[in-house]
Amino acid sequence: MAQVQDPSRRRFLKSLLVIAGAATIAGALPSLRYLVPPAVGLSSFPTLLLVDSSGNPIKASSLPVNSPQTFQFSYPLTNEPNFLLNLGDDSGNPVEIPPVDVVIPATGEKYTAPGGVGPHKSIVAYSAICQHLGCKYPELHFYPPGYTAQTFNGPMSKVIHCSCHGSTYDPYQGGKVVTGPTQYPLPAVVLQWDPTTDQLYATRMVGPVIYGHASDLQGGSPPSGDTTVVEDVGNPFG
Repeated sequence: MAQVQDPSRRRFLKSLLVIAGAATIAGALPSLRYLVPPAVGLSSFPTLLLVDSSGNPIKASSLPVNSPQTFQFSYPLTNEPNFLLNLGDDSGNPVEIPPVDVVIPATGEKYTAPGGVGPHKSIVAYSAICQHLGCKYPELHFYPPGYTAQTFNGPMSKVIHCSCHGSTYDPYQGGKVVTGPTQYPLPAVVLQWDPTTDQLYATRMVGPVIYGHASDLQGGSPPSGDTTVVEDVGNPFG
């Protein structure tokens, strides 16, 4: 004869299983905090004043044109370095850099890179992390007029070139790709110039995501205030 199960007993056993499962999950929650760390970063792009190491605002009119010195500042996070460039022609005169549409070779998408700012509209800023495999200065740096990069496509001047694997970018054309292996242009920093004070501000990024980050705003420490320091990190030409 088949045994008749008591419905109330089944409900009691089911309740015990639910309570035991809930207790197991609750006990694991403290460990899960460390398995999935909270996101670090920002919720929006900050506006940061560019200053020197003493905290004095950088004056756009005093930024040298075609300098072989490499000037960098962090934006928007402290582990995201960028080049600050005052671009000029072969005679050392500042060159106006207009906004330009830039193609991302990897996807075929387009975006508009900002033009230059400052009294001659010649000051621009780009990510100082190579979009190929993340190389930085001194491997990645700007070759001003008079200095030549030996690229896979021959000698080139007035480019940002990475000696790690040969990627080359054009800072006069929005950081677009000139030679691979990179398939992504250099992200650009949108700068703002205040003509009444001659001061420069970083306001946001445009272009592909900065190399090594899921988002330009996540994956690093936020700035500690409303300024970012422009540092002379060296002259790669000696």
